[in-house]
Amino acid sequence: MTRLRSLLPLLLAALAVLSAPAAQAQGPLRIEITEGVIEPLPFAIPDFVAENAGAQDYASRISDVIAADLEGTGLFRRIPASAFVAPVTEFTPSVTYANWKAINAQALITGAVVAGEGGRLTVKFRLFDVFSEAPLGEGLQFGGSTDAWRRMAHKVADAVYSRITGEQGYFDSRVVFVSEAGPKNARQKRLAVMDYDGANVQYLTDSSAIVLAPRFSPTGDRVLYTSYETGFPQIYQLDVGTVSRVALPVPAETMTFAPRYAPDGRTVVFSASQNGNTDIYTLTPGSQPQRLTSAPSIETAPSFSPDGSQIVFESDRSGTQQLYIMPATGGEPRRISFGQGRYGTPVWSPRGDLIAFTKQNAGRFHIGVMRTDGSEERLLTASFLDEGPTWAPNGRVIMFTRESAGAGGQPALYSVDISGRNLRQVPTETAASDPAWSPLLP
Repeated sequence: MTRLRSLLPLLLAALAVLSAPAAQAQGPLRIEITEGVIEPLPFAIPDFVAENAGAQDYASRISDVIAADLEGTGLFRRIPASAFVAPVTEFTPSVTYANWKAINAQALITGAVVAGEGGRLTVKFRLFDVFSEAPLGEGLQFGGSTDAWRRMAHKVADAVYSRITGEQGYFDSRVVFVSEAGPKNARQKRLAVMDYDGANVQYLTDSSAIVLAPRFSPTGDRVLYTSYETGFPQIYQLDVGTVSRVALPVPAETMTFAPRYAPDGRTVVFSASQNGNTDIYTLTPGSQPQRLTSAPSIETAPSFSPDGSQIVFESDRSGTQQLYIMPATGGEPRRISFGQGRYGTPVWSPRGDLIAFTKQNAGRFHIGVMRTDGSEERLLTASFLDEGPTWAPNGRVIMFTRESAGAGGQPALYSVDISGRNLRQVPTETAASDPAWSPLLP
C-alpha cells in the first residue's frame, strides 16, 4: 500500500477516504476515485521485447494497445520513447530507476512476447513504481492464440490499472450496439459487437429489419434485443458464438421491448404492451410471464440491481416521465427522480451505488447519475441528443449514444467517466447507437 500511495498523489484530484479511526479498525486505507485528476500520471512503456523471431510482429503493437487503454482513461499520460535515457532490449527483473526518474516517469511497464508452436503467443509483463524503486506486484503472463493478441494486451492493461488505482479494470470487455447506415429517414440497422475500443467488429444480424436495444447477459455469451421483423416489436435472444437466435416465448401478437437480464442470467425483465397498456414483466425459462406493474400508464426500461432484489424503471404515472424503484417481485414503487425535466432509460451500476439515466430538460439531453435514493444527482453531459447509458464492468465509465442535429445528423458512441470528465468518442466503422457493455471476458 505504501508503494501504491506513492503513485496516487499526481493521479487523483479528489479522494474519498475512510476516517483514520475507521481505517485502523477495518484494515488498510481504502481509496475511492470520485473526481478528476490534477495531472495524469506519467508512465513509460518501452516496446515489449520480442524474445524470438515470430514475436516481432506483435511486440510493439501489444505495448501500443496497453498504452492506449491507459491513456484513454484520462488518468495516465504516456512518456514518448524519444525521451528515454536508454533503450530497453531485455526483459529482466532489474531496473535502472535513475533513468526513469530522469524523465519524471512515475510508473514503468516492461514486457516481452514469445511466439510458440501452433500460433500461440505468451505475453509477460512487470510493473514498477519508479518513485519508491520497487516492483508493484508480481510479474504476470498471459497466453493465447495470435488472433487474441489484443485481448492479451487488454488483460495487461487491466492488471496495471487495477494495481495503480485499486479499481477493477474494464479493457478486456466488449460492447454490443446497433450499427446504422443510410439517411436519417430511412436508416438501416443491424446488431454488431466489438471490443470496448472499437476494434474487432462482428456483425450479428443483417439490416433487413429494424433492431433496437441490445443487452448482454451477465456471462457475455448471449444478447437480448428487440426486432421489428414481424411488423411489431418482439424480443429475441441471440447466442453470440453461434449467431443463432430464438424469440422470447410470449403470447402471440404481444408487443415486447426493452429487455434486460437479471443478475442470475436466466430471468428476463421486459416491457409488454397489451390492450393499449404497457407494463413490466419477468420471464424465467419454463414459466409464464409474470406481470410486475399494473398502473394505467407506460412502464418501461427496467434494470435490475446487482443483487437482483430491486428493479429501477421509468414511468409516466405521475404525469411526466420519471424514475421509480420497486422490489424485483413487484409491489408498490417509490419515485426517486424529482429534478426539473423528464428522466428515462435508467441503468443500475454494477457496483450498486449509482443509477445512470437520460434526462431531458430545457431543450437539452443529458446523461446523469444519482444515488439509488435519488440524492446527489449529477449531470455528466449535455447536447442536442444524448441517451441510453451503459456501464463499464467496473462502474466507473459510462458509454452512451450522441446524435448530431439536422437532417444529416448521425448517431455515434461516446464515453465519459462518472465525474463528468474525459468525454471521448468511441471509434466505430459506421454510425452507431444503443451500446451495451459486456462484463469482463473470462
